[in-house]
Amino acid sequence: MGEVEDLAEVHHLISDLFSWPKSKEEWKQYKLTDEQINHFHEEGYVSGINLLNDHQINVLRKELDEILDPNHPLHHLFYEFHSNESEDPNAVLFHSLGHWRITRGFHDVLYNPAFVMAAHQLLEQKPVRFWHDQLFCKPAKHGGVVAWHQDYSYWTRTIAMQHLTCWTGLDDASTENGCLHYIPKSHKWGLLNAPSLAGDMNGLMNYLNEDQKEQFKKSIAIELKKGYATFHHPLMVHGSYENKSNRSRRAFVLNVFADGTVSNTNDELLKGVPPVPKGEKMEGKFFPLLFENN
Repeated sequence: MGEVEDLAEVHHLISDLFSWPKSKEEWKQYKLTDEQINHFHEEGYVSGINLLNDHQINVLRKELDEILDPNHPLHHLFYEFHSNESEDPNAVLFHSLGHWRITRGFHDVLYNPAFVMAAHQLLEQKPVRFWHDQLFCKPAKHGGVVAWHQDYSYWTRTIAMQHLTCWTGLDDASTENGCLHYIPKSHKWGLLNAPSLAGDMNGLMNYLNEDQKEQFKKSIAIELKKGYATFHHPLMVHGSYENKSNRSRRAFVLNVFADGTVSNTNDELLKGVPPVPKGEKMEGKFFPLLFENN
């Protein structure tokens, strides 16, 4: 393959990080169990899914170090790039969207067989289409928060709500360095207002009733070893606290939806991406089909 500047032009694996299965039998190793799928539907999430080995993690860490530089020659391909999205200059939260267009490894994690198979199952066996990626990096000692929120509250520009989020750690994630937290069963609360993502950790509380606020006493910390993932429902209430530890907490997020999702706006869906007219199907260069029924 010749060199392509914008990897959004390529809708298949382009490195040797992953191997695409060639038969239904080979796909079986990546399938979630019925118990895991049931847990997702009942609780709103399923965690502890191994997506990456040490070699793959090291490749992605190296690529991450390269694209953190605002002077990277392909920086213009990011949809968003925030060296610190936090409102507190002493609490750093690096957050970006669009790196799948820049490096081969972050491009190919979209086509990781373990990821696409799990996504296919959790989206009720529907074909899986890419929405967008994210990076969240909390440096040691002064990493900022990601406020309690629901992902779909920022995504109402796309319908129907048949989305899915996958969070994967490039470092071990624990309560000490700012791991993800969930409110079990909160995906059944319906759509809430969207708070500032890197602002007040508890900004969402302004939109909750007393029963919902009480459920925060049952929050679950999702501690994961590097290379392991957690999947959650688009209405799942989640967030992560600050990192005051001596360890960094780097992670990437893949957001997908079931094929057939349409645009709900005539405006840009992502910065720099040509608008998809309201009511038309999300597809094409920027929203590739990752997996169909096998």
